[in-house]
Amino acid sequence: MGSSHGDGFVWVWWGLGLLLLGWVVVQVVRAVMWAWWTPRRLERALRQQGIPGNPYRLLFGDIGEGARLTEEAKLKPMPSFSHDIAARVAPLQHRAMETHGKVNFTWSGPHPAVSIMDPVLIREILSNKFGHFQKETPTPLVRLIGTGLAAYEGEKWAMHRRIINPAFHVEKLKLMLPAFSACCAELVSRWEKLLGSERSCELDVWPELQIFTRDVISRTAFGSNFEEGRRIFQLQEQQIELVIQSVRNWLIPGYRYIPTKKNRRMKEIYEEVNGILRDMIIKREKAIQSGTASGNDDLLSLLLESNLTYFHENGDSKKFRMTTEDVIEECKLFYFAGQETTSTLLTWAMIALSVHPNWQDSARAEVSQVFGKNKPHFDGLSHLKIVTMILYEVLRLYPPATFLSRTTYKTMKLGEYTFPPGVQLLLPIMFVHHDADFWGEDAHVFNPERFAEGISKASKNQVAFFPFGGGPRICVGQSFAMIEAKLGLATILQHFSFELSPAYTHAPCTVAILQPQHGAQVILHQL
Repeated sequence: MGSSHGDGFVWVWWGLGLLLLGWVVVQVVRAVMWAWWTPRRLERALRQQGIPGNPYRLLFGDIGEGARLTEEAKLKPMPSFSHDIAARVAPLQHRAMETHGKVNFTWSGPHPAVSIMDPVLIREILSNKFGHFQKETPTPLVRLIGTGLAAYEGEKWAMHRRIINPAFHVEKLKLMLPAFSACCAELVSRWEKLLGSERSCELDVWPELQIFTRDVISRTAFGSNFEEGRRIFQLQEQQIELVIQSVRNWLIPGYRYIPTKKNRRMKEIYEEVNGILRDMIIKREKAIQSGTASGNDDLLSLLLESNLTYFHENGDSKKFRMTTEDVIEECKLFYFAGQETTSTLLTWAMIALSVHPNWQDSARAEVSQVFGKNKPHFDGLSHLKIVTMILYEVLRLYPPATFLSRTTYKTMKLGEYTFPPGVQLLLPIMFVHHDADFWGEDAHVFNPERFAEGISKASKNQVAFFPFGGGPRICVGQSFAMIEAKLGLATILQHFSFELSPAYTHAPCTVAILQPQHGAQVILHQL
């Protein structure tokens, strides 16, 4: 009996050992496929169609080289002021285009990324009529910052878009004008105190405009002021920095589970931000249910009310309702997209108008004609033609997001090319915005006049301008951002004139979005 029991034990251990060995073999094969076989197969498929590109480097692709080139660029400011910024901002892609031509591929880890510069093909990708070109599934690193509408696909994206759209309707945005105006008044008051009796001073407007747009998004999204929202902004800023520093390490399988100092801190920030937002959402939901939330015209209330309406319209089915966790992700997206993009737009606008004082004078004259000395009001914004032209030209030369990307999930024909599944399609906004083939020989010149007849006639192809994306996924907050930017710039022009400070160094760089590496120092004069 003892012998048979012992034999049984041996067979069990053998069985477990074989299972474990089988599992290890499967994981090794999957890792080899992911890190070597699939990238080499995709590289062959692209080269066979005549698409040139960088050779594949195991696991990391061009990530290391891209980081090295970017760090090199950051060490050297531009030798003179120029709007021709692509080589400094995106040196890897710039070198790839110089070496291989407009259609080329680089490597995002083990994934080939093909640059698409043809506006006709860009339109086809962004229109995504059949869902063939999808946003890449957010990596665990990206999820630490936030996902929300920008990251979803299919039915989840469609439901979230339908629930969120009403909150950004123009009539709803009108209700937020008092919050916009209050933030503008606080900005003017703060700057007038800094000017003092001299009525003139040097000021780095980049952090100042961040305070302004954070205040706007805190008031309009959550009905709170900037001081109450400051903790979330500080945490999200830290998180973005940590994520950027960790990109390369997280490509190593299992690295994110190692309790390093950075990994622990990223998890702590994620949990703290989610906790703050969860408390805020639960309190607001209780107020709406008890009927004590009347008068709240902020985005959070509008979003929660729209969510409830959509839920009831669809038979009170839970699948037709955002969960609290879903709303948290949308709030994080409000915070990030709602303030970073507009603060950089206003910052680059002030830099451009400092360098081109004739346009600053024209814009100020227009603001004076439309509003006089009164506070800018909603109805007058549509009459700011010159201000709008200036903002469009700034968005052309300094787009907040320098690239968009989509991924093929099955074999797709696009123009003369056929892309197998697993290929990233890179839509290089900044390179298209600066391309002389679409914008003429003055593509690198600040010339708002090109937008005098609107976006559709500004370039040789109207899809050559897409700072907010395009197609059904065009930025839901586009109107919000433009209203905020127009109000902010009009208010600044009413009260101040400005010129570049000798301390200013022209050094655009990308940290999530396009921003001035060393700040935006101007000499501010009170009018």
